[in-house]
Amino acid sequence: MRGRLARRRLAGPLALSAAALALLVVLAAGIGSVPIGPGEVLAATGRGLETSLRGVLGLAPTVEEAGLDAGRRVADTIVWRIRLPRVALAALVGAALALAGAGFQGVFRNPLADPYLLGAASGAGFAASLVMVGGGTVALLGRFGVPLAAFVGATATVVVVVALARRGWTLPVVPLVLAGVVVGSCLTAGTSFVLLAAREQAAGILTWLLGSFAFASWERVGSVLPLLVVAGAGLLAAARALDVLQLGERAAAQLGVPVEALKLTVVAAGTLATAAAVSVAGVIGFVGLVVPHAVRLALGPDHRRLVPIAALWGAGFMVLADLVARTVIAPAELPVGVVTALVGAPFFLVLLRRGSPQ
Repeated sequence: MRGRLARRRLAGPLALSAAALALLVVLAAGIGSVPIGPGEVLAATGRGLETSLRGVLGLAPTVEEAGLDAGRRVADTIVWRIRLPRVALAALVGAALALAGAGFQGVFRNPLADPYLLGAASGAGFAASLVMVGGGTVALLGRFGVPLAAFVGATATVVVVVALARRGWTLPVVPLVLAGVVVGSCLTAGTSFVLLAAREQAAGILTWLLGSFAFASWERVGSVLPLLVVAGAGLLAAARALDVLQLGERAAAQLGVPVEALKLTVVAAGTLATAAAVSVAGVIGFVGLVVPHAVRLALGPDHRRLVPIAALWGAGFMVLADLVARTVIAPAELPVGVVTALVGAPFFLVLLRRGSPQ
């Protein structure tokens, strides 16, 4: 009975959030230097999907595709090849950061926990800066590229932090957070040194560190999506245990929750989501901190609702932030991390004034 009631309480907000996100994606794909209406965006998306599917199957273009006029071909190119991959990637990155933030805040029982708490951002930034500087002269680095280097740097940093914090078969929270702060600070110092030493590449490194979707593509969307699915499944599976963990580790253990296994699961899933997001978009702050709080204030602290709704709200927030970043000073664009900070910081203060999230 309780399970059925919980599913009913989740279905309404989940459906509304998904519908709002879908509408936002369509509108965002139509806004730019060449305005495109929602109907044409949907039509161009359908044609793009059909063309891609026929290409995968090795089929020739249809008569309708061959007979498209120049105007429709331009609209298809703008929507399918330029705007929609960017919007989709922004949505996935926002969902990943919000998922990681919700998981970390739950497992650390700390409202200030965010996806970068364990040094993932610092590790990704240091690895990416090394590749940007040495990629042109070191064949191995140039071959792997910035996204893979950032992903490896983020995950490797968290692995080191977990190894430093472990005490036998346990993973104490305080040493884990302290190790994350110390290792992250060292790697941030390393990135600063690279910025000072490589002045020619400093602008590119700084732009990447502030976050951008300027190089979005369907290939990058395809690289993030499976990682996000795995991380989201892990956090959803841990949602009920995270609710019990809010009573404290000792009480949760007495109620049958495998606390240490839960910590490792959530840290691994959150790190996977964070590393995937940072690898394709750079370091974007405040999403993983603000969005879970907003969901808690609106819908309550139940992680079975918090985790999926936070993913949808995070996706929508990032799509809006990227829309502002690419249009507010067009034809130039702002780093999306600047927009999320400018919007997220005041929004977080408003949330605190309305009531402290639990």
